[in-house]
Amino acid sequence: MFKAVIFDMDGLMLDTEVLLRRFWCEAANEMGYPMRPEHVLGIRSLSSAYAIPHLNRVFGSFDYAKVRARRIELMNAYIAENGIRKKKGLDELLRFLKEQGIKAAVCTATDYPRTERYLKSVGVYDFFDDFICGNMVKNGKPAPDIYQNACLKLGLDPGDCIALEDSPNGVISAAIAHLNVIMVPDLSQPSEDIKPLLYDCCESLDKVIDVIKAAGRQEE
Repeated sequence: MFKAVIFDMDGLMLDTEVLLRRFWCEAANEMGYPMRPEHVLGIRSLSSAYAIPHLNRVFGSFDYAKVRARRIELMNAYIAENGIRKKKGLDELLRFLKEQGIKAAVCTATDYPRTERYLKSVGVYDFFDDFICGNMVKNGKPAPDIYQNACLKLGLDPGDCIALEDSPNGVISAAIAHLNVIMVPDLSQPSEDIKPLLYDCCESLDKVIDVIKAAGRQEE
């Protein structure tokens, strides 16, 4: 049986990727950058160290800090009025992990204050044993640092852990760190170059329960 499940947040637990896509575009368009949804897909889960040069290549130059600050402002205003939706199966999976004594942690590119606020707002914050956020590591996704840090904090071998990710950059990060990666697609399905990195692919979080149970039966 696996000993821990490590969760991404945006697009995996929370239906926020669609908001990020919308408000990155709105903020950038306000400032004269012709950002489109496909440009936002290219920076999903990327830390600023990777996102900035990527966007500079796309647009020639891109004021990342200014656009990002405006994106956060727009998105915070929307969430304050409308709240955040949880992804299908999150509650069931977290309850299952707790019942089985399997640890749960969060590895997200989002900073800790917003991670705490978002997860508390949907009532799941207390299910997690630890949080490793983008502002806590030197190199963010797709570098492996955040998942390596998570395994160290949990005191577990990467091979004993599952990483749950919805984006290619997150999958790469966890795979390089040698975790068992399960993709739960959100805005895009796994590409042919991503599929070999996956332990499994599930259509929703509750389906991860069956994968964990099957792994437990194989060990008996």
